[in-house]
Amino acid sequence: MFLYNLTLNPSNAINQAIIGNFSGTKLQEIIVARHTRLELLRPESMTGKVHLVLAHETFGIVRSLSPFRLTGGSKDYVVVGSDSGRIVILEYNPTKNTFDKVHQETYGKSGVRRIVPGQYLATDPKGRAVMIGAVEKQKLVYILNRDSSARLTISSPLEAHKSHTLVHSCVGLDVGFENPVFACLEVDYSEADNDATGEGFQNTEKMLTYYELDLGLNHVVRKWSDPVDPRANLLIPVPGGTDGPSGVFVCTENFISYRHQDAAEHRVPIPRRAQPLEDSSRGLLISTGVVHKMKIHKQNQFFFLLQSEEGDIYKVTMDHENGKVKELTIKYFDTLPVAAGLCILKSGFLFVASEFGNHYLYSFEHLGDDPDDPEYNSSDFMQEDGDGELPLVYFKPRPLKNLAPVDEMESLAPFMDSKIINLTDDDTPQIYALCGKGSRSSFRVLKHGLQVTELAVSDLPGSPSAVWTTKLKADDSNDAYIVVSFVNATLVLSIGETVEEVSDTGFLGTSPTLAVEQLGDDALIQVYPNGIRHIRADRRVNEWKTPGGKNIIHAATNHRQVIIALTGGELVYFELDNAGQLNEHQERKEMSANITALSLGEVPEGRQRSKFLAVGCDDDTVRILSLDPDSCLDSLSMQAVQGSPSSLCIVEMMDSGTDKLHGTLYLNIGLTNGVLLRTVLDEVTGQLSDTRTRFIGSKAVKLFRVKVAGNKAVLALSTRPWLSYTVQARLYLTPLSYDMVEYGSGFSSEQVPEGIVAIAGNTLRIFIIEKLGTVFNQSALLLKYTPRHFALHQQSKNFVVIESEHNTFSPEAKRKAYEVKAEEGFEIDDDIVNLPEAEFGLVRAEPGKWASLIRLINPFSLESLQAIELEDNEAAFSVAIVSFLAMQNEPFLVVGTGKDVNLAPRTCSSGFIHVYRFVEEGTKLELYHKTQVDDVPLALLGFQGRLLAGVGKALRIYDLGKRKLLRKCESKSVPNCIVSLHTQGDRIIIGDIQESIHYATYKYRDNRILVFADDTQPRWLTTSVMIDYDTVAGGDKFGNFFIDRLPTATSEEVDEDPTGNRILYEKGYLQGAPHRVQYIAHYYVGDIMTSLHRSTLVSGGREILVYTGFLGSIGVFIPFITKEDVDFFQTLEMHMRSETPPLTGRDHLSYRSYYTPVKSVVDGDLCEMYVLLPAEKKRMIAEELDRTVQEVTKKIEDMRVRAAF
Repeated sequence: MFLYNLTLNPSNAINQAIIGNFSGTKLQEIIVARHTRLELLRPESMTGKVHLVLAHETFGIVRSLSPFRLTGGSKDYVVVGSDSGRIVILEYNPTKNTFDKVHQETYGKSGVRRIVPGQYLATDPKGRAVMIGAVEKQKLVYILNRDSSARLTISSPLEAHKSHTLVHSCVGLDVGFENPVFACLEVDYSEADNDATGEGFQNTEKMLTYYELDLGLNHVVRKWSDPVDPRANLLIPVPGGTDGPSGVFVCTENFISYRHQDAAEHRVPIPRRAQPLEDSSRGLLISTGVVHKMKIHKQNQFFFLLQSEEGDIYKVTMDHENGKVKELTIKYFDTLPVAAGLCILKSGFLFVASEFGNHYLYSFEHLGDDPDDPEYNSSDFMQEDGDGELPLVYFKPRPLKNLAPVDEMESLAPFMDSKIINLTDDDTPQIYALCGKGSRSSFRVLKHGLQVTELAVSDLPGSPSAVWTTKLKADDSNDAYIVVSFVNATLVLSIGETVEEVSDTGFLGTSPTLAVEQLGDDALIQVYPNGIRHIRADRRVNEWKTPGGKNIIHAATNHRQVIIALTGGELVYFELDNAGQLNEHQERKEMSANITALSLGEVPEGRQRSKFLAVGCDDDTVRILSLDPDSCLDSLSMQAVQGSPSSLCIVEMMDSGTDKLHGTLYLNIGLTNGVLLRTVLDEVTGQLSDTRTRFIGSKAVKLFRVKVAGNKAVLALSTRPWLSYTVQARLYLTPLSYDMVEYGSGFSSEQVPEGIVAIAGNTLRIFIIEKLGTVFNQSALLLKYTPRHFALHQQSKNFVVIESEHNTFSPEAKRKAYEVKAEEGFEIDDDIVNLPEAEFGLVRAEPGKWASLIRLINPFSLESLQAIELEDNEAAFSVAIVSFLAMQNEPFLVVGTGKDVNLAPRTCSSGFIHVYRFVEEGTKLELYHKTQVDDVPLALLGFQGRLLAGVGKALRIYDLGKRKLLRKCESKSVPNCIVSLHTQGDRIIIGDIQESIHYATYKYRDNRILVFADDTQPRWLTTSVMIDYDTVAGGDKFGNFFIDRLPTATSEEVDEDPTGNRILYEKGYLQGAPHRVQYIAHYYVGDIMTSLHRSTLVSGGREILVYTGFLGSIGVFIPFITKEDVDFFQTLEMHMRSETPPLTGRDHLSYRSYYTPVKSVVDGDLCEMYVLLPAEKKRMIAEELDRTVQEVTKKIEDMRVRAAF
């Protein structure tokens, strides 16, 4: 078995975010690291929308990012710390839209290791040096400079190592143009390591250490070291030089202190929420922060925004004079999602890269200067004893006041579980997903297609047949008219602040229209069945009438040319001359078959005309005719197609064609049978080649040229609308998540620069397409707690979701706690008690406290039908819908819960299995009974009309009794804890939490479960699926995918043993089961798999494996059918490894073999980067494969479109 791996949706979680001028202009941009992927984001200052400019898969784990700018430079570079054992400096190339690798220096082993640098990056604010540090011991400093050609140079590394030292934080200090200084938060554990009594550990000090790079001596020295609070966790540099006093903020549990060499310490407490149930003994940490510099009245000023682990943002300001700090001031600013990174833009926006859930862009409404907000000054907490505990201070949380959300980037992380089912009978199945953490979690429905934002819908009189938009002048930026054609009339609407009907336009209103175009500088043209109206700017109309007895049946136009097809297959060509007169070409062309479609390309810049005309005929052919004056209407090429052409569209797409500046000229052919063909049209000879085919619906395809994201695109309409477009030089064909429309045209106005106007039924619609490049659009229902698992009730099509949250109060426990506080004399403020949990999070409780509920959801209306809260500190961990034979196969909901569960060490006071009955046609749940068990049931499954339950390490079969479940059979052959179960016939596949897969069989005659085979490798299993009777695929918590298969001989031997005695008395092998499974495939995905499914994603496609990852990724494994394909893609992958080494310096083969060597899997993501290579490299690799470039790209594209999207 060989598989082809493809990513459908990359990881959404962001672990690093930086800001800078990476394009070399004054425009600020954001670069984010999504673990293995680098993305350049550009926020629009006018609209506040965040646009993805570039995304690059690095095939390595990005651990740290830092921007830097050489002194006097205008462009920021990016330093990347990764798992490659190399420091890499990247430069964004705006011309090519790529990240260029400027330097790559090796310093250590690959992988994420304690003593190999890469975890910490700190740059000198003046761009003179960078420090890259490890978690332990090693720190290296590189000097950055320019050579005589103004190119960036990097020195050999200078060591700043210190043995037995753990680093908690590392930053570059702002010291102006003095020697660069780096500050580190360190712990020396040498004494604690050698002291068996534990006293050394108690006496260990955390130190703030300055490392100075002496540029004269080319050496790094420890300049200063001073003890700080042992609970300190984060350093934030303070502006220095001419901007401020320099130094650092040391963020510590419950307070922030300012520290600097030869400077007094200033401390200020971190305000806490005035929540009555808050445990005052639990410390509060700052998790991230950002500093913003600004000029006010020609004075340099700055402030800090620091975020606590609760999500509260604090504004910290500093009163300083002559390089000396007078006092610190802290005040509550707003509450946002807990962030992995914060970026403040000069245009007045704050980008929040959330740890979990969606990412946001906020605009600053105020700077937090409201005098009514309480603030705390360090001068109020000055003590003689500098190490004394500061008193706790409180604030009252409130809704957003200083910030306003303006844009949202959807993120599926953390992706907890999924189901792939087609409940709506669409062309493709939907992915139902559980995402998020705590009160920001959600139940989401993912559908294949681009998200469409509908702006306007208006009814029209009658049923329109076509719609166009047109400008009045060639240099107009916006459209002036919407022209709607009916069966016997034409309606003209003007575009302004409102859309209104107009009559004095020169258009003929008493006839249907076939084409509308803005012609020349300031004229319009209307083609109707009996002629052509050429409307001048002064409303003079020149009219060309059809010869007697003939009508125009098709027309194609551009800004300078008009071509019409008359009944009988006659073509008449018109061209605009320099005087603005539309002239008919002297010769007409008679086609041998009836004409069904025409298309003209747009006039290329600097040219007089488009060179080619495409003609579709009912003899199932498409012909290309020349429009060159010397050979006008001569046939250049012909292509036979699989049906009658219904629509044609010539368009130049900006993909990775032969020329980066011009892209590729394509002829799109829509057929009456719903097939869309895309063929390359040679710009010189007019020959057709490299045809790609897609089935997009059962209706005849109509094609329209539109514009999205500044580039040309093709709107294809069949039973659903599709869009063919380019993003980052890649060509996409994606359906729109919208109603069926019959006709469309591009639309541009002041309010909507790039929209589409379309007709559907008797309505006129205007909509825009956003988030290009995404595969799925999402709709979501907010949940209360972190979702764990869910199940589908087939009869009602409703989902049952179990939600459980650790370290929080259940509603009943919270109510009782408030009553106790009220009795103790606490004043309970309703504003605090009733804060919206979705915004402010859940109230935290001590470890071992749980809140949990069972929720019934309608996936069509995204409505919560019922929510059953669990009491007595119970939490739900597993769910299944089981049909019991004892109840005539009636489906029951079975939920496994644990009471008083502790996670480390894993204990509970008892477990329970709840059985619920579906009532009121599956819209309500009713508790049937509840059975106590001795451990938490983590896996439940219906098995032969009974319940199969993994309770701790015991596998049990239960039947449904009247008052509780009845235990019928038990096996304790699993080493640790059962987390997954699958079954087929009598065979049971058991997943152990850390010992991989076990194969068992149930012998009905003797009522015994016997484990007869297990895996050779211990795997911390997170998900698994049965591929067939003998084969299992799974994923572990380190990001590995694997396939195990039971040898055929063993499988047959077990099945032929009726009693199981041979297995029972067979001797175990190496303290395990008697047999071992075979290792079929292995691959490092780079994300923790949370679900794995056997499914078909496209209509008529084959079965594939679909997986979801914890960080929000969705991917597929496609099985190869032929040995020829395996050899082709393995060879291509080998060439791609050598021709496109990963951006961060990681070796691709070793990356995909992170824990175990890759086996029988080809990396499709790497193969798809072939289309982005320079033309010469593409040609060279294609020659090595004995193919043409077109054949290679077609093969790569076919692998995706035939099985996935």
